[in-house]
Amino acid sequence: MAAASRPLATPAPVAEPAVRRVRQALSRDDLLMRAGLGLLALWLALTVVLPLRALLEKAFEGPDGNFVGLANFETYLASPALSTSLTNSLLIASLSTVICVALAFGYAWALGRTCMPAKRLFEAIAAVPILAPSLLPAIALVYLFGNQGFARWALFGHSIYGPIGIVIGEVFWTFPHALIIVTTALSTADARLYEAAASLKASRARIFWTVTLPGARYGLVSASFVVFTLVITDFGVPKVIGGSFDVLAVDVYKQVVGQQNFRMGAVIGLVLLVPALLSFAVDRFARRRQSALLTSRAVPLEPKPDPLVDRIALLFCSLVAVAILVILGTAIFASFATFWPYDLRPSFKNYDFDNMDGGGWESYRNSLEMAGLTALFGTVIVFTGAWLVEKTRRFEAVRGIVQLTALLPLAIPGLVMGLGYIFFFVEPDNPFHFLYGSMAILVICTIAHFYSVAHLTAVTALKQLDPEFESVSASLKVPLWRTFLKVTVPVCLPAILAIALYFFVNAMTTVSAVVFLYSPRTQLASIAVLNMDDAGDIAPAAAMAVLIFATSATVRLLYGLATRRLLARTQAWRRR
Repeated sequence: MAAASRPLATPAPVAEPAVRRVRQALSRDDLLMRAGLGLLALWLALTVVLPLRALLEKAFEGPDGNFVGLANFETYLASPALSTSLTNSLLIASLSTVICVALAFGYAWALGRTCMPAKRLFEAIAAVPILAPSLLPAIALVYLFGNQGFARWALFGHSIYGPIGIVIGEVFWTFPHALIIVTTALSTADARLYEAAASLKASRARIFWTVTLPGARYGLVSASFVVFTLVITDFGVPKVIGGSFDVLAVDVYKQVVGQQNFRMGAVIGLVLLVPALLSFAVDRFARRRQSALLTSRAVPLEPKPDPLVDRIALLFCSLVAVAILVILGTAIFASFATFWPYDLRPSFKNYDFDNMDGGGWESYRNSLEMAGLTALFGTVIVFTGAWLVEKTRRFEAVRGIVQLTALLPLAIPGLVMGLGYIFFFVEPDNPFHFLYGSMAILVICTIAHFYSVAHLTAVTALKQLDPEFESVSASLKVPLWRTFLKVTVPVCLPAILAIALYFFVNAMTTVSAVVFLYSPRTQLASIAVLNMDDAGDIAPAAAMAVLIFATSATVRLLYGLATRRLLARTQAWRRR
């Protein structure tokens, strides 16, 4: 009774001041995050949306600047030469896509589904084209199959200048892109399906058509649209080796640079944008329909030795690898030849860029500067922006707009973006007009052009982090920016370094996005290749292209060596 009559102890009062401080901290962090997201939205509007809008406006303007409706498009369609370019572009893109995806599928299948030797070597060789500008294979094909090429007999009297050369060059340049996607698609396979098919006495051909191919169909669709978009919007290969076979990308260049017809250039740019947007839309639709192919009960598929199949796979990969190395080796050999084809003694004559029409060594130094600045600022902007999109609470409308805008550059060809930058930044009334002709506009355009892939990489890395990190930090009154620097950045360091490398390599090799934006003092190495080829200095053009490739390969090698040790120290927590 005494215990029952004792007054009940009142619960300890909640530490309201502490709770209030946590809520204030959360509110302050929310405000900072939303302000940062607003700045990111403004950045994307200035670098992506407004230049694209300026391009749209120019396509519907007349000579006096007034709105003329579809008159410019009617003029375009009435020109047989210009309308033929559309047919040629679709034909080249379709042929290149079929050949490239077929080769990539066979190569990826041999790497992932057989026990052939030297797989690492073949993987390294397959990645070579991604380190070179698209101008390099075109120049190499001229030395191989041109009028003075040592293998011109292999074309049986046909000319390399035209659709044959464009298709070969585009297949070389886009092969690594398709291979990466198809390899990923083939890596998700359930061994139980193959065991069931074998137990039902299905033939290898039937297993391939009913199990392997359906399992990789979405990867094949995605690779097809990626290759199609890259080919139809590429400028380098058809410019060097296209001859009189006109395509849309070269028509844009001719209208803007050759004839100063900016309105017609804008019209062709929009026409060029349509196939890219359609490819992007279909690819996104196919991805949404994709179902999970690898369940929690799946058994990883491990290839079993088969001497005959392994030999066939080795032969196939060897042929593809040799073709890649021959094209690259021809460019390297031609760059050192004293005077092709009469004096093949090696020399550095073609590397005396200061005595060539094209830009000299200054263009190479400009490329290094532009690539370095793009890698630095692009990585900071992209990763911070992806973090803001993923970690900002609520604010769904702005987050959705930013996410959509961040993916928009994936469907915008480089030539179209470069044109938009001309029309937007050249206006004297634009407060950012001072950027036109500077190194800054080249860096900004390159970041915007390659923003989407880097953004998706960062988002993928951030989605692997538990949201509890931010909650625990808030409860401990740790500012959000400190959590970002002390936790998020170290954990996502592999993705951050991969983004930096991606920006650097693409900035070194890009042509289309910057071909309209450089000035005499900011000319780049990739543009110097184009200008030297136009001037007839093909060997120096090959030398500059090889130098770009060597730089990208060296940076890639240094990246691998440096990150191995750095990641071993900072990512030790990943290992048990």
